[in-house]
Amino acid sequence: MTSGKELLSLSGETDQVWGIAFSPDGKRIATGNTDNTAVVWDAASGQPLLTLRGHEQVVTSVAFSSDGNFLATGSMDSTAKIWDALTGQELHTLSGHTATLLGVAFSPDGDQLATASNDGTAKVWDVERGQILLTLTGHVGMVSAVSFSPDGTRLVTGSYQDGTVRVYLLRIEDLVALARTRLTRWFTLPECRQYLHTEQCPAGP
Repeated sequence: MTSGKELLSLSGETDQVWGIAFSPDGKRIATGNTDNTAVVWDAASGQPLLTLRGHEQVVTSVAFSSDGNFLATGSMDSTAKIWDALTGQELHTLSGHTATLLGVAFSPDGDQLATASNDGTAKVWDVERGQILLTLTGHVGMVSAVSFSPDGTRLVTGSYQDGTVRVYLLRIEDLVALARTRLTRWFTLPECRQYLHTEQCPAGP
């Protein structure tokens, strides 16, 4: 980073590269490729360590968890996958989007994964169970990027189609507190489901 000198060229195990990420300790690099694979590389030698196969279309995005134990991949096949980053074992396939995934991001504690999709939504998933926790709407057109705040309480999404960035509160207590400062009446049940992402309404003001 001081001189800008190229240290390695990673080639021979991939087709075109769409996504790339360092592991938190800097010892591995993951790539998402147009041959439907993700490859984990040794960052010192440039040699491939793992080739992850399972997606049916291009792997567009990759992300390591904060402890480096898990790798998430997003694909044009409308799914994300969570892998053991050390062994290459597939742990979960996350199905729920209806179009290409363009971004994946782990929460700082590694308990949640966010996905951005061409279907106009972002989703938050439970990493351990592989289940949807939240579906976030609001963008007009594709959601192209997602990122958690450092404390994990907010998610930011971006769209290169509608040109906006949106920030979502993820904790129900934060959502309720915000609602109480802005509402002149309390939510109806359909509004709780839409805006608070809960099946039952919390107690009103």
